[in-house]
Formats: sequence, structure tokens, C-alpha cells
Amino acid sequence: MCESALDDDAELARLCAEVVELRDAVERDGAALFESWGVAVTSADARARAQNLSGYLALRRRDLTDLQYRLAARGLSSLGRSEAGVVAALDALIVTLRRLCGESAGAYPRASLMRSGALDLENESQLLFGPVREGGSRTRILGTLAPEAATDPALVERLVAAGMNCARVNCAHDDATAWRKMIDNIRRAEGKLGVECRILMDVAGPKCRVLEVAAPDKYRLKLSEKLRIARKIDKSDERPQFTMTFAKILDQLQVGAEVFFDDGKAAARVVAVDAAGAELEVYAAREKGVRLKADKGLNFPTTEVEMPPLTPKDFRDLDFVAANADLVGYSFVQRVEDVELLQDHLAVRRRGLPPQPIVLKIETPLAVRNLPRLILQSLAHNPTAVMIARGDLAVEIGFARLSEMQEEILWLCEAARTPVVWATQVLDQFVRDGVANRAEMTDAAMAQGAECVMLNKGSHLSEGVAFLSDVLARMERHHAKKFARYTTLRAWD
Repeated sequence: MCESALDDDAELARLCAEVVELRDAVERDGAALFESWGVAVTSADARARAQNLSGYLALRRRDLTDLQYRLAARGLSSLGRSEAGVVAALDALIVTLRRLCGESAGAYPRASLMRSGALDLENESQLLFGPVREGGSRTRILGTLAPEAATDPALVERLVAAGMNCARVNCAHDDATAWRKMIDNIRRAEGKLGVECRILMDVAGPKCRVLEVAAPDKYRLKLSEKLRIARKIDKSDERPQFTMTFAKILDQLQVGAEVFFDDGKAAARVVAVDAAGAELEVYAAREKGVRLKADKGLNFPTTEVEMPPLTPKDFRDLDFVAANADLVGYSFVQRVEDVELLQDHLAVRRRGLPPQPIVLKIETPLAVRNLPRLILQSLAHNPTAVMIARGDLAVEIGFARLSEMQEEILWLCEAARTPVVWATQVLDQFVRDGVANRAEMTDAAMAQGAECVMLNKGSHLSEGVAFLSDVLARMERHHAKKFARYTTLRAWD
């Protein structure tokens, strides 16, 4: 036997031993990780998903880059698409390596087992977001309803006809009377068009917003501008000032703390603190400035803001949400106890009805760190999805980290066989103005890796839904999650 053949045999033997050792470590470390989470998962389905998730995280705690290259060099699986079935992927690879080494290898895992994770994920997506429309993409579209949806049934019908699979009602706006009319219009459109459209009601949560502004007309935040956050507007103070919805945050602000306005369109630092409020200096804003208006969101990314996960308004809104929504969006969820709190209140209000699906909105670094446990706690009692709320999340973790973080969340949720909603500013310009830009096209195409994509409200929302539906259907020809589909290329026929 030639020297190169001997080297190949030795390398195959090393690869086989390493993958067997890796498989044993994943099973051992994954079991320990699952126990450390301390979440009681009783159903067989939820437990299987939890075990696959813990196994995946155990796998990803290792740098496998060198092993992947060596496997790929021999035409073998590099484990790069193993999220939905970690142990099965390792077992299949071990069978191949053992056979190549001339060892007794046993049978491959059943083909149905290899696809079971992907099928579980699709079944969960159908349960939450409804069936795939004829000719449509498996990635569903979630549209945010504007107030006009309560009074304009034709608008709602256009949205459903354009391909909206799920309608989002934001409880931060309007009231139960308007929400009832929106839902009635959705149900009428379903009946008329013969399709299904789920209702997601977003519980507002403790979102801090600008409350009252005392400043010159059309005042804009510009670089080096100084202004105040006040506990109460001081009419004798001529400096620009504003109050916010959760004034007690002022007690936690220190000099140097950062304050972001309107999903990061402007950023300021605290330069002084006193009993009446805090003085800010703007250090980032576009050249023409950013309007400071009531209801615009505020973020405090460098401050550990302590807020209750549900406000008194949320508890009142839950009376309506529990009785009328198909899914419940949970804003600013961060801890396992937060999930338990919502589950308890929903169970009381549901009065024996099936558990409502919960959409966990991931908006803070703490929520990212706790995501595995948040998913497991929610799965233990409710069908579950995860929303990557990219507006608040980008501000909280930093814009540079957002791209990799949204990918990592997609992988983690695929391992948990939990659907993902890709949200915030998708086709934002298109939905507002009717004209898209190139960056939006790329972002919309990338969203195909999620199970659902959310569009914000805007005067061109129905056109945006139709356009996004077309983009997603085109992309689905080529990709299913991370699996590149080698369909026939048409551009060079």
C-alpha cells in the first residue's frame, strides 16, 4: 500500500475517534446543561426539543473549525447543518467513518429521524402562523395594523389578499374598541377570501417613551446639543427638556450613561444628574438632526434598568388579549420568572381553553443570555415562537453585533425547533414611501431564514406584503434554512 493511502487511512481513523469522542461529550455535556437550566419539561415533544437544544449548545461550546475542514476535504458532512438534529447528524457521520475505516458500523439513523427536527419546526410554524398559502413561501408574513384597520375593511382585505398570514395588533396603541373592530375586519376578510390569518396581539410591556416635550417648535436633536430629562417640566427653565413614561429610571442614571432615541436615530450621554432630572449631551445624530417628539422610544443600553415585565395597563389588556388573540407577543421578556408570570395570568383568563401561543420578543442582552431557559419555560406550557426585535436589540447590544446575533438566534431556535419572527424595519422605506432601496432587498432576502417576517405599519403596507411575498418565494427556490438547494439555475440557460 502506498504511503499516501496509509496517511489517508490514519487520518480517517483519527477523524472517526474524534467524532465518536465528540458525540459522547455532546451527550454528556448536553445532559448536564439541561439539568442546570432547572426548567421542568414534562411532555415528550418538549423534552426532545429541549434535549436537542442542550446538545446543540454543548456542540457549539467547542471550536470545530479544523475538524470541519478535515471532514469536508474527504467529502463528509461538516456538521454545518445539524441544528435540528444534533445527535442524529453525529451518529450518521460515525457510521460513514466506521465503514470507511473497515469497522463494523451498524445502520444509519432512519431517514425520517434525520428530518424529524425540520418537520417539527414546520408543524410548529403552521400551528402558530397558519398554513402555507397556495404558491406562497413557507416563511409567513406578519403585518402590523395601523389605526385605519379598525375603520377600513377594504384595507384589511387588501392586506390579507396580498399574502399577510398574520396580523399584528400593537396594544401600545389604540384601545379594546379599536382592536375588536380590527379583528372583526380580519375575520371578515378570511371568510371572503377563503384563507386563514392569525391575530398576534403585542402586550406593550415597560417600553420607555418620550412623554412630554418642552422645546422650540420642530426641535431637533443635533450633534453636541444639550437637553434635559426632567421628572416634571419646569416652565421657568428655557432649556429643551422632556419627560418620560417611567420617570423612576432617573434614579438609576449616572454620569456617563447612554440614552438612545427612536431606535438609535440619535444618542446622548448623561453629563450631569440632579434631584430634578439629568442633563444630556448628544454625541451621535444625522446632520439634519432627529425630531424629539412624544411617544418616541428611549433606550438605556449601559444602564441595568429594573422594570416590571408587565405594567398595570398590560394586566388590563390581557383580559381582552386572552379572549381574542391567536398569539400573544411578550415585549421585554428577560427572565424565566417573567415567562411564568405571563403564563399564570393567561391560564387564569383562558378558563380551560387551550394554551395560547407566546411570542417571546428578544430585545435586551439579558434576554439573549437567558434565551434557552426562556424558550424551555414557555414550551413547557405554551406553543412558542421567538421574535428578533431588531430595533431595540440593536440599540441594546450595539449595531455591530446585531448581524451575528440575529444569525446565532436563528441557529439556537432551529435547535429548539422553535419558529422565529424576523422583525423591525424590514422593507421600512418601501412600506412608508412605496419605493425600496437595495439594502432593504438584501435584508428581505435574508429574512427567508426565519419562519415569519414582520412588516411595520405604513401607507404602502399592502404593496410591501405582496413584494415581500414575491422575494421570499424566489429565495425559497434556493434555500431552506442553511441548506442550499441546487435547483436548476435559469439566468444562464
